[in-house]
Amino acid sequence: MSCWIDTHCHLDAPEFASDVNEVRARAAQRGVSLCVIPAVEVPHFKACRALAHRFADAYALGIHPLYVARAQDDALHQLDQALAQYADDPRLVAVGEIGLDYFVPELASGPLRERQAHFFAMQLKLAQRHRLPVLLHVRRSVDQVLKALRQTPVPGGIAHAFSGSRQQADAFLDLGFKLGFGGAATFERATRLRALAAELPPNAIVMETDAPDIPPHWLYATAGQRAAGAPQGRNEPGELPRIGQALAACRGVSAHDWAAATCDNALAALPRLAALVPDLVPDTA
Repeated sequence: MSCWIDTHCHLDAPEFASDVNEVRARAAQRGVSLCVIPAVEVPHFKACRALAHRFADAYALGIHPLYVARAQDDALHQLDQALAQYADDPRLVAVGEIGLDYFVPELASGPLRERQAHFFAMQLKLAQRHRLPVLLHVRRSVDQVLKALRQTPVPGGIAHAFSGSRQQADAFLDLGFKLGFGGAATFERATRLRALAAELPPNAIVMETDAPDIPPHWLYATAGQRAAGAPQGRNEPGELPRIGQALAACRGVSAHDWAAATCDNALAALPRLAALVPDLVPDTA
């Protein structure tokens, strides 16, 4: 069985509250060796850390752009304190999920646009100070995120749920980042994304589910289907091997080889993972 790393999985989400143990066990049975659990706001920090320790996984701490509107005035200070408090915790591997979101109309202009830009800039400085890579949210905001990274360089990381152009992809790679691909690339109609998945260098991509969000095509229900009573399938980390197989097919490689390559890429993007999965560390001898 191939071993996979889910570099972005919200196991602390309310959708998993009733059966998170079973969800993680299914993923393990299907070959998911490690999940990275990114926090989205300060009240989630303890839960993300606790889940990572319970399941021998990894976690990241950050304030998501969709949550900055309700963040307390001292949220950035609390993040700084948490990063310092857990600096020696080997399961803390990044600052995240952080970034910019210009897809949501109320975040794209006015005070909330300015607020999320401030939170992002300050969190990049915290990543710089604590010498941690970042997990980036880049929805409709790739160029602005790249500009911020050039102003405040950090130790690499992952552009999560990447859906930009080849030029934008190359810009992230030039800055030392990897690109997160998941369920969106399983849709036949996602022609540009699938073309990117096929043509990017083999060291460019890491795998992720963003569970419970971004379901692959076999879990997705259209608006019409949902109106007719069909449930929207819940994405979970156990779907990662099948998603990985779909991307491997795009590239014309075996799922086993693609799992190995993307695990190597995850270890390069998030170096602290190497201590958690020593059997996956590439043999450089």
